[in-house]
Amino acid sequence: MEGRIVNVNGKKLYTEYHNSFENKPVIVFLHDSLGCTQLWRDFPEKLALQTQCNVLVYDRLGYGKSFPMLTYERENNYMEQEADLLNDLLKELNIHDIILFGHSDGGTIALIFAAKYPEKVTATLCEAGHIFVEDITVNGVKDAFEAYKTTNLPQRLAKYHSDKVEMIVKAWTEIWLSNSFKSWNIEYLLKDITSPLLFIQGENDEYGTLDQVEKTISQVSGTAEKFIIPNIGHTPHKEIPDTVLQKSTEFISSIIKG
Repeated sequence: MEGRIVNVNGKKLYTEYHNSFENKPVIVFLHDSLGCTQLWRDFPEKLALQTQCNVLVYDRLGYGKSFPMLTYERENNYMEQEADLLNDLLKELNIHDIILFGHSDGGTIALIFAAKYPEKVTATLCEAGHIFVEDITVNGVKDAFEAYKTTNLPQRLAKYHSDKVEMIVKAWTEIWLSNSFKSWNIEYLLKDITSPLLFIQGENDEYGTLDQVEKTISQVSGTAEKFIIPNIGHTPHKEIPDTVLQKSTEFISSIIKG
């Protein structure tokens, strides 16, 4: 897919938009806290082809090929701010009918967007998202930060984020490890989600328990189902891509054909 920079409220975001299926929704992919467009690999293209949907993949500000963040400092509602920025990006690209597929932070942003802008959302797929802070999440962030300091993780990340790596790692770890963020919770938004929801999670997710799944699907207003995968961790779409692709295709196809 051909990429270009889109200026959204002064923020320059790298986007890849493939629009070849007439009158079909656009699957919007939302990456995780250290991810980017490139790290999705060929998963978006495969899902788009199997569902005959269009696709938008983009790098949030500071990630991948987007322009750098202005500061590493984040407010507790930073993911809600990202949902609002996505809404502005969709306006800029004149996209009105979307299916959300978000992983980790991206999964949370997808839930927030589906709650705040339900009229634009045909379906939501949340993979390993969070609706509140758990000890396992904090410990997972601590472990990742230790790996960043003691392994070649900075060099591996630099392949995708170039000289922005230190900024995104600091932005992610400082907010999640702060005392003020311990009270962060978006359960109050869930009742406003009316689109069908599929929550995908590995049973051995090192960043969250199945409480994240159960408390999400029990509080949304639309139909909701869970897809819990045994012996899989935080990134099912990379660990067992064919399984996640098949389930996601079935879920999306049942909705757009219905």
